[in-house]
Amino acid sequence: MDDSGRPRTGGTQTAVRERPTLKTIAYMTGLGITTVSRALKDAPDIGADTKERVRLVANQLGYQPNRAGVRLRTGKTNVIALVLSIDEELMGFTSQMVHGISEVLGGTQYHLVVTPHSFQKDPMVPVRYILDTGSADGVIISRIEPDDARVRLMTERNLPFVTHGRTDMGIVHPYHDYDNEAYAYKAVQKLVGKGRRRIAFLSPGSRFSFYVHSRVGFERGLADFGATEVPMGRLTSETPLEETRAYAERMMRAAEPPDGIISISGSATIALVAGLEAAGKKLGHDVDMVSKQSADFLNWIRPEIYTVSEDIRQAGRELAKALMARIDGVGPELLQSVAKPVWSKMAPKD
Repeated sequence: MDDSGRPRTGGTQTAVRERPTLKTIAYMTGLGITTVSRALKDAPDIGADTKERVRLVANQLGYQPNRAGVRLRTGKTNVIALVLSIDEELMGFTSQMVHGISEVLGGTQYHLVVTPHSFQKDPMVPVRYILDTGSADGVIISRIEPDDARVRLMTERNLPFVTHGRTDMGIVHPYHDYDNEAYAYKAVQKLVGKGRRRIAFLSPGSRFSFYVHSRVGFERGLADFGATEVPMGRLTSETPLEETRAYAERMMRAAEPPDGIISISGSATIALVAGLEAAGKKLGHDVDMVSKQSADFLNWIRPEIYTVSEDIRQAGRELAKALMARIDGVGPELLQSVAKPVWSKMAPKD
């Protein structure tokens, strides 16, 4: 209390109550502001004990660098933008992707900002916004097309980026992808090994690169293993689930229904199973099914399904590492990777 009986407002109490700054940390540690700043930047001329003391106080205070100030000093935002379609796979895709990226960014100067958009609208809008505002140091995009205008624009504007998927446009760029060609090929092999010969394939939308890859694998599998395709019309993994369920019921009531089904989407698989069971068919008896999934859940509810996992969390890690390396100037040809399909240990045994 002061002489008038009011609480004192100076000292440590005030410093902690206000938003912590470099000056706050300097006050708490007894160090100079320049020393604190260099310690937080991991400068080589600052001792390890001093760095640890500064970081401990900064964490206790909840210190965050002022991004506007960082941008003025360095020209960087320390922001990574994840441009993610709201039409993505429902079962775990978004959370797993964000989790994987965040694991890599944790402990770095980078912060993740998720920018949602819909492919029903112009997918260029979020990328143009980031370019025009300079609001990120690098960008991660998904749902890649063979000739992707976003890739072309970011290459022309020299903005570091990485794609979840590959293009076919003659531009060398960083990417992490999943081997959908191998998945579809092995899925045909699995079904033929179970004695199935009439196979339907629920594929991605035709505008995406992984549609091309998966169709190549599927058709190669049909040719190599002597099976035939039962067409699914305009049905894709993007079709609303109720429409998918209804189509599956009609398909299974037809005179010559498929005896094997391959699905590229875990959530669509649930709708397919509901449709075939509504048609009076028994999964694992009348028809076998292979499905890709981004989260381990299908075998919990339908152990008859042969599942193949795509590790989206690991994909997030690979994308984040590639993007940070690209920001640091590593050549794009060194930042390309493709994950192989992994058959679930929970799948039914032959």
